[in-house]
Amino acid sequence: MVPIISIIGKSKSGKTTLLEKLIVELKSRGYRVATIKHTPNGMLMDEPGKDSWRHIQAGSEATILSSPDRLVMIKPLASQITLDEIARLFGDDHDIVLTEGFKQDDAPKIEVHRREAGPPLKTVKKLFAIATDEPLETETRQFSLDDIGGLADLLEEGFIRPQEERLSLYVNDAPVTLTIFPRDIISRVLLAIASSLKGVGEVKSLKFFLKQRGSR
Repeated sequence: MVPIISIIGKSKSGKTTLLEKLIVELKSRGYRVATIKHTPNGMLMDEPGKDSWRHIQAGSEATILSSPDRLVMIKPLASQITLDEIARLFGDDHDIVLTEGFKQDDAPKIEVHRREAGPPLKTVKKLFAIATDEPLETETRQFSLDDIGGLADLLEEGFIRPQEERLSLYVNDAPVTLTIFPRDIISRVLLAIASSLKGVGEVKSLKFFLKQRGSR
């Protein structure tokens, strides 16, 4: 699976600024970055009367707004879905997904802390780094707010490079963890099949989708 890292912190701590700088730095290193923004109070994705709104009202389970320079997907939800499920919409075409918010989710986290905001957040699960403007008494690894290179190094070495040769398997839309042995067997079999097909050159990535007849 593509690694997911959440940038968290108190309001006005500079989460968006840090995330923007990390995107620029990781992109400069040749990595493909996707982002997710958490809006806990909800947001208006489409206006009543617009064509896409009418599609949803008619029963479409998802609709995509397309323009020459971007796509926007609208998918009504019956209940809150997990961060992994949201990130899965990107597919495996990215090297890392950075999120803003989701401090209650299970993804590894970087906290952005500023002195004027008061003490850091408490009881954060999977906090592995803090970007701060003051020294803190904590065992969690600390970085200056300006040390974007150091944070990018940490993400590169700890999350991106270990996933460079990955195989993602989903069964009934749920991720399945593969140990090294079955992962290698599946990878070699699928690569051998794809490489043997007429007109297929060097296989750099491979996507395989199977839906049983009669399933929904």
